[in-house]
Amino acid sequence: MGFKGRLVILAILSTALIGAFVFVNVGSNWDYVLPRRGVAVYAMILTGTAIAFSTLIFQTITNNRILTPSILGLDSLYMLIQTFIIFVFGSMSTLMSSNINFLLSVGLMLIFSALLYRLFFKKNQQNIYLLLLLGIIFGTLFSSLSGYMEMLIDPNEFQIVQDRSFASFNNVKTDLIYLSTILIVLCAVYVSRFAKYLNVLSLGREHAINLGVNYDYVVKRLLIVVVILISVATALVGPITFLGLLVVNVAYSFINTYRHGYLIIGSILISIVALVGGQLVVERVLGFSVPISVVINLVGGTYFIYLLLKESKKWSQ
Repeated sequence: MGFKGRLVILAILSTALIGAFVFVNVGSNWDYVLPRRGVAVYAMILTGTAIAFSTLIFQTITNNRILTPSILGLDSLYMLIQTFIIFVFGSMSTLMSSNINFLLSVGLMLIFSALLYRLFFKKNQQNIYLLLLLGIIFGTLFSSLSGYMEMLIDPNEFQIVQDRSFASFNNVKTDLIYLSTILIVLCAVYVSRFAKYLNVLSLGREHAINLGVNYDYVVKRLLIVVVILISVATALVGPITFLGLLVVNVAYSFINTYRHGYLIIGSILISIVALVGGQLVVERVLGFSVPISVVINLVGGTYFIYLLLKESKKWSQ
């Protein structure tokens, strides 16, 4: 079976899971249940699209399939923002309202990324792995600051911080859905200008330059798009660290092609399958006893260890 046929299978599977999530056990409360489930499914589609799209681009830029945009420290920064707001202003602050919190979180993550890029590219130092190292350092710093404040705040407000640390699709606001859609569509339109370079970028920096790609120009702009997409997805539902790593690597293995046009579609469909299927497991099997991000991170973390062992075995041969 060719990769196009496999994309059809993924499309059918994702559609079936969406149908099961929306219509199973609706009962007689159609007017109440369907809109809520519809918003939840749409939030999953948006989140899965943003994370899969950004992770695939990020792995193409870094030419490394075991990296995710989370390594830039954005998840840790998001938790630092939430913890700092509750620590200083309290959980009843207007800064915790959905719209203000969303805009503030996305804005601060974008400002941090802009400062990081400006610091990194200031002297034309173009080693992408140095940027990743800076992201790890700042991510560790943000996590340490968050942990320190969490030990000092009121136990009731600590529970609110903990809730923010897990992704949730149950209470996503409709107006945030609209705003996130606009931002993701704008990013997709902007990336379409550079889509023709993705297949070449996957060959590595030297090959891309030799084939006529303005590498530094393209990479800088793609990194900005990656940050926007991850910021929007994280601020919308919360951090899901290993989702991108999981779905993109499964897409590479299942679709078995180097063409990014098909890989993007496949990664998005697999992401939808993972999120909707995971939410079905959380609701129907586990009875909401654990958040979906725990399930995704458990599977993704295990797969990450497998990839590390696989790469280690490859290098040892």
